[in-house]
Amino acid sequence: MKYDVVVIGGGPSGLMAAITAGRNGANTLLIEKGNKLGRKLAISGGGRCNVTNVLPDEELIAHIPGNGKFLYSAFSIFNNYSIIEYFESLGVKLKEEDKGRMFPVSDSAKTVVNTLVKQLDVYGVDKRLNTKVEAVHYGDETHEIILENEKIPTSCVVIAVGGKSVPNTGSEGQGYAWAKKAGHTITELYPTEVPLTSNEPFIKNKTLQGLSLYDVEVTALKPNGKPIQSHRWDLLFTHQGLSGPAALRLSQFIVKALKKFKVDTIDIAIDCFPDEGEQNLVNRLMKQAKEHPNKSIKQVWKGLVPERYLLFLMEQINLDPTTTYHHLKKKEVLDLAHAMKNFKLKVNGTLSIEKAFITGGGVSLKEIVPNEMASKMMERLYFCGEILDIHGYTGGFNITAAFSTGFVAGLHAAQRASEAKY
Repeated sequence: MKYDVVVIGGGPSGLMAAITAGRNGANTLLIEKGNKLGRKLAISGGGRCNVTNVLPDEELIAHIPGNGKFLYSAFSIFNNYSIIEYFESLGVKLKEEDKGRMFPVSDSAKTVVNTLVKQLDVYGVDKRLNTKVEAVHYGDETHEIILENEKIPTSCVVIAVGGKSVPNTGSEGQGYAWAKKAGHTITELYPTEVPLTSNEPFIKNKTLQGLSLYDVEVTALKPNGKPIQSHRWDLLFTHQGLSGPAALRLSQFIVKALKKFKVDTIDIAIDCFPDEGEQNLVNRLMKQAKEHPNKSIKQVWKGLVPERYLLFLMEQINLDPTTTYHHLKKKEVLDLAHAMKNFKLKVNGTLSIEKAFITGGGVSLKEIVPNEMASKMMERLYFCGEILDIHGYTGGFNITAAFSTGFVAGLHAAQRASEAKY
């Protein structure tokens, strides 16, 4: 049996592509090599599924530093507000959380995945799970999907197999070979949205392991001390380095800087009080100490930053935490304020691409029609989602790109397949 559209990959972009193709009258097949659809969706947003972000287009695109501008055309067809309307029309109520992130009110990714899987049935999309595609053969009028014991002919192919990140969800990079076979260029692949690694002794000794700092500004610095990029969010110290949203967002800049400057480490600066000047902080520390002259400074200042971090910073500058105001030197207060505003550590890289949430690099966008997601190299071939050279920060931006490109790819594949019939 020949299909109008075959979608390979059952992640967010593949699900959206298959549903949209089916909705637009195409006889559609969705092939997924794993035993479940939407596995990456199911673990996104900590298992709650951050379906999109409500920021306006300009800001949304600014949060997709990996070629976000390419998405203007796709967003003009199906954007973050379209995603919200789409889910709410299907009875999935959404709520807005900090930084514009949209979650299902149920706080369960299963709500989102189950709703999409039901839509496949509504539009008669055939599903094949536990099915590995061995190869894709391209023809003049018909493409063939090669399975272990079967060939499936189709008018149009949508490749939605993801990148190389989180391989346990099925993203192992197999789609790059099919893209190359069609004449596409694959840009260099690298990890993004990935924890940072460090060989600093206090990291190795796990001194701060498991400690979180909230709403801090974290800056990656060039070898000359000038800033590369800053992110303000939460930070987590791990046994290998740094994680949490602020670190994850910096990761791609670290990868590129290590390469660009040909250095082994990049300095990171942590500012616990991004809204307060250093001198102001000095005055505040002095005032608090003076108001409680007989208490140890550790007791007086313990609410400013987590106590473990406070003691760690005091140790870095050789300040005895049991000191009271009577024995406190002005220089010690200056040094502590500076450490709270500008603690530096060296990072030497990131965890591997397999440990990353998102793959940087992919199918070159110069070879893709932006308002169709169609290949410029091969007729009736479409791409969507993370296989493309597009990547955003965590916070609903990658899923927005996946749903948007999936919708556009499915729509145009269905239209092209119907033209091919007549």
